[in-house]
Amino acid sequence: MKQNFDVKGGPHIGRANLPKLRKEMAAQGLDGFYVPHEDEYQNEYLPDANERLAWVSGFTGSFGSALILKNRAAVFVDGRYTIQGADQTDPDLFECVHVPDPGAFGWLAQQDLAGQTIGYDPALMTPNDVAAFSNAAAKAGAKAKAVGDNPLDQAWTDRPPQPLQPVHPHALEFAGETAEDKRRVIAESLSADQADAAIITAPASIAWLFNIRGGDVACSPLPLARAIVRQDGSATLYMDPAKETEGLREHLGNQVTLSPLTALDDDLAAFKGQTVSLDPNLASAWFFQTLESAGANILRQQDPVMLPKACKNATELRGTAAAHRRDGAAIVRFLHWLDTDAQSGKVTEIDAALKLLNFRTMDPSMKDMSFETISGAGPNGALPHYRVSSASNRVLERGTLYLVDSGGQYLDGTTDITRTVAIGDPSADMKRHNTLVLKGHIAMDRVRFPEGTTGTHLDTLARHALWQAGLDYDHGTGHGVGVYLGVHEGPQRIAKAWNATPLMPGMIVSNEPGFYKEGAYGIRIENLQYVTPPEEIEGGDRPMLGFECLTFAPLARNLIDTALLTSSERDWVDDYHQRVLSEIGDLVDGEVKDWLENACKPL
Repeated sequence: MKQNFDVKGGPHIGRANLPKLRKEMAAQGLDGFYVPHEDEYQNEYLPDANERLAWVSGFTGSFGSALILKNRAAVFVDGRYTIQGADQTDPDLFECVHVPDPGAFGWLAQQDLAGQTIGYDPALMTPNDVAAFSNAAAKAGAKAKAVGDNPLDQAWTDRPPQPLQPVHPHALEFAGETAEDKRRVIAESLSADQADAAIITAPASIAWLFNIRGGDVACSPLPLARAIVRQDGSATLYMDPAKETEGLREHLGNQVTLSPLTALDDDLAAFKGQTVSLDPNLASAWFFQTLESAGANILRQQDPVMLPKACKNATELRGTAAAHRRDGAAIVRFLHWLDTDAQSGKVTEIDAALKLLNFRTMDPSMKDMSFETISGAGPNGALPHYRVSSASNRVLERGTLYLVDSGGQYLDGTTDITRTVAIGDPSADMKRHNTLVLKGHIAMDRVRFPEGTTGTHLDTLARHALWQAGLDYDHGTGHGVGVYLGVHEGPQRIAKAWNATPLMPGMIVSNEPGFYKEGAYGIRIENLQYVTPPEEIEGGDRPMLGFECLTFAPLARNLIDTALLTSSERDWVDDYHQRVLSEIGDLVDGEVKDWLENACKPL
């Protein structure tokens, strides 16, 4: 495994490829075309063959979209990518618009496009997005048109091939539950909803449901596949036959049919008169159009696999805790290196990212990174989703901050951790901002909450100290995390935006408040934690859920202004560091262990 530091995007990409797309649009009679970041599988991280937005605009972030008109074009990015979007796109060709105000569809609705035709690919958009897109086009005086042949795909003549990575069984010792038992649960939910079958379109849901793993998506062990699960528990798994490995059919069992993706169209057409469950937030509009044309009755509801997958079983929780301890040992070795060799003022962001990868790969159970390491020195750390490249590579200069957000994929768990460290002596402002972030992190770690509480209800706790100082951050506070699956998963989330899914026992979420001073530094403190079962509190009248921490690595003590912490917050830091010593101390030795003991001394 390796991290790629070559620049894939940039303004030159858009200059080269935007004219090609417009030529193909004109050939298809289109006056405009919508390009989402998501692919046919609604993936966040994409195989190279599906990086359509990057191909036309040069923008390589994991969230965004573009609207291409005949004489105008815009790229839409959120707060994580405002600076990156402006840097990677040509301002003479693309407007870089911040989401959510007004957002791609809001921007489209404000245009004067009377009589024009704006195309979209129904295989790349959910029906909810298609409805919003069509409404926006109508407000602009235009007509939205579904295309059969994506003009971008037609213009992309040197497009990479689709990935064909092998699909392997995922052992029961890691999954904790047989695939047959999982399908039985899904079948029972279908029966209760009077649905004949469910179409499962999300690769992560398929990987979890069938206890299989693949490698089609970078940093995620996902197979690009589709599935149909029926009310009797039988299923059909659709994937390219080239991905099949020895023993896979035996693992799947007699109730599962393995079919090529090319058979999916005909099998969907056979649902005439039957009721089919389909998730309008995950499945593309193509599925809905195909089933409606076949005469099926569509039950629009959440993917029935998502919630069981999100609520980890005891085996998954034990496994991910073990993976976090081993990962924590690698992080401690790295933090020791940062506090010694990397204080020279000569180490670069790429040097640091490679050093961290080297420490992680000392563990033979590590299969991959869980995402490309965010290794941000000084002002680059102020870009929440910065990706270091050969062109942007900075030295970790003394007197600056260094932010590193990284994770590993292990057979028994997926990790994601962020630490911010000082290179040289930190300023008073650095310590103040870091401590305000830490106060929010502590609040999210200690909170107790009743059943029915969602991540949205808790989000303000992480921001409270920052808000009182007139500060904030433009990303969510917490995302769901899989177990040897995607580092980002739902349906749970901790963020300002409304999330309707209550936090339930076994759900893993990140706790990652931050602060970003543009042009200077970024600060983020991230641990993973899981929701614990409800417990009675002495003197209370109802049971409360809470969080159990999974991530153990020292915090930067020289970035903590103890005067800004309450006595209970100082106790939390000391208690956390004692747990770090308890969990990780026996996994390191020599100078590293001596350093760890010093790093975990009481405040």
